[in-house]
Amino acid sequence: MDDETVAGMPQKRYYRCRAHTNPIADHCFDYPKNPSEFDWSQLYPNYDSSNAVQFLDVGCGYGGLSVVLSEKYPQMLTLGIEIRVKVCDYVKDRIEALRRANPGKYENVACLRSNAMKYLPNFFKKGQITKLFFLFPDPHFKKHKHKWRIISYQLLAEYAYIMAIGGIVYFATDVKDLYEWMVKHFTEFPLFKRLNEQEMNSDPIVPLLFDSTEEGKKVSRTGGEKYCAAFRRIEDNFISE
Repeated sequence: MDDETVAGMPQKRYYRCRAHTNPIADHCFDYPKNPSEFDWSQLYPNYDSSNAVQFLDVGCGYGGLSVVLSEKYPQMLTLGIEIRVKVCDYVKDRIEALRRANPGKYENVACLRSNAMKYLPNFFKKGQITKLFFLFPDPHFKKHKHKWRIISYQLLAEYAYIMAIGGIVYFATDVKDLYEWMVKHFTEFPLFKRLNEQEMNSDPIVPLLFDSTEEGKKVSRTGGEKYCAAFRRIEDNFISE
């Protein structure tokens, strides 16, 4: 779907905002005490509780990957989470425009403004997510801001909690240092195992990681390098005594 041909499609210039947000600062968010309290029907028309969200795009930006996933996997519910108000508003308006132009389609994709570093367990049950995405996240270059990075050892415990056994985490970036940081943290965490080259080549989602997002397209235009990896959620091997 070429957004430019869709009537009523929002224009990004009216939704511009600062590129960087402090995820540790206090923001005004509504969130449920637990996943069972959240009304998903406000995001998805004809929502059926037997078909829970399984594809989660963290820091979805302008919604490029989320929309592509909804097209490629119409039976799956995809959710983009974005912390920036104006960017989230753009994605919501984009989805609404796509729904109006394509009755019965794009009803499986939605955007929610929230802070993924704080509230994921409030929205998602244990083992719910089968595909988790971190595409071109903010690198937070300065060392004293590394604690703001979306990937950390502590946060990996949160991600492992909401992921189904066998589910896959995908990430992509054009910053080599950040790529190495993310690979190191996932490799050292005992509940994830990296996909090998053959598994990556046979995964139909991997090709979507590079040019579905605004940032990915920008890197392509400038001829920059892109780095990606994927890790599978594996069984807990801890033995309780």
